[in-house]
Amino acid sequence: MKRVVTIMTLCLLTMLATAQTSKEARKWLKKSEWSTLKKAKPHKTLNVDEFYRQYQKNKEQWDILYRWLCETDLMAIPKGKHPIPGSTLVASVEDSENEPLEKRGTESHRKKIDFQLVVKGTEGFALLDHESSTIKNPYDEKKDVMRYHFVKEKTNFFDVKAGQFVIFFPTDWHIAKLSNKKKNGSQQIRVIVVKMDYKD
Repeated sequence: MKRVVTIMTLCLLTMLATAQTSKEARKWLKKSEWSTLKKAKPHKTLNVDEFYRQYQKNKEQWDILYRWLCETDLMAIPKGKHPIPGSTLVASVEDSENEPLEKRGTESHRKKIDFQLVVKGTEGFALLDHESSTIKNPYDEKKDVMRYHFVKEKTNFFDVKAGQFVIFFPTDWHIAKLSNKKKNGSQQIRVIVVKMDYKD
């Protein structure tokens, strides 16, 4: 009985700590500089708690990214890779086209975080269900990527409009550049992708 009470107490404390973190994280996101960046608002799928934790662990790198986004004309900057001054970060400016699901690949990463800001158009994304997905290609340490088999019916598909960003952490198994849900809509997009360091 004493053991059961102890386990229940630990569970309750964990739940309270998680709730507190979530409250702090949402308050931080709402009041932080990210909320004043008119060029970029978080998509509703953002894991706010993880973003908050990663920001606290690697504040300098995230602040450098924020400043670069604020100071850069994201429509005028040429397509290609652009080193971000004062850091090891590289912004990949991509002008491309969304594609049907069967042409797109799945991925997740362990060392890096995918920050993706849609600058023009609407990009389709998907988050895979962990329970029904299985490994297709084992983790490639050199490329920092793992691929998956997935069940379409259990996959979360969503569109991200210009001015919104998504962040994919290691637990976010995802697909990018999917055809958006707009009927007869353009599939042309411009997106900024930055690989941020993941901190354990």
